[in-house]
Amino acid sequence: MADVARLCYFRPMNAGASSDYLSLIQEINSCTLCALSQSRTNAVPGEGNPHADIMFIGEAPGANEDRQGRPFIGAAGTVLDNMLAVIGLDRSDVYICNMIKCRPPDNRDPQPSEMDTCRPYLDRQIELIDPKVIVTLGRHSFGKFFAGETISKARGRPREWNGRIVFPVYHPAATLHNPRLKPVLEEDFRKLPSLIGAHLPQETPKPEAQPERQGTTPSTTQPSQTQLGMNFDSAGSDPATPRETEAETPKQSSQGELF
Repeated sequence: MADVARLCYFRPMNAGASSDYLSLIQEINSCTLCALSQSRTNAVPGEGNPHADIMFIGEAPGANEDRQGRPFIGAAGTVLDNMLAVIGLDRSDVYICNMIKCRPPDNRDPQPSEMDTCRPYLDRQIELIDPKVIVTLGRHSFGKFFAGETISKARGRPREWNGRIVFPVYHPAATLHNPRLKPVLEEDFRKLPSLIGAHLPQETPKPEAQPERQGTTPSTTQPSQTQLGMNFDSAGSDPATPRETEAETPKQSSQGELF
């Protein structure tokens, strides 16, 4: 799998874009647009290859991330690192960030107003890094692109969004609370190399109707589950999952759909 890293993870960023990226990071670090800036130790803009083909987006920083200003450095980060190693990659090959750039107190869910405040930062990161594949880690980040879908049914199924591939997977922290999800997450990560350079799905013209012969039963064609040149199992068989969080202490929730 070592050849994966040579496929296309390194694309030059022109001087103007590089300057814009650094300015954006500085802007995030000094942001005071919402109350989270008053309780944070450090903002957590993101890190990795700023011209990577794969971009990972989580929910929000946890306590460890807040202390060091880096994303995914706690127990969930270790899971993410291990999953990257499975496909021959490390953090220098990809870009990692979160929906929210500052830690919500007590690892609570981000409030809608906080999501709205941080949204332009993430949108600008996507524009500047220009990834081919966006991997959403958990239900919150997936909801940015496709609202109203459950992560348990959507995971592992790539789809097109604004000319990019969005690939939803469980949040790495899910495997800490439900070890049965580890092989599920690994299975999805193993699909990532095939998505680089994959053609976005195009609508297939419907075949012309064939006249039926008298006395025969019309045949029916079952829809294919092939997306982007890959075959997927049907959704809905995944085990139940707890709530996503980067922090090592799980959050409590009364909601049904988690991670």
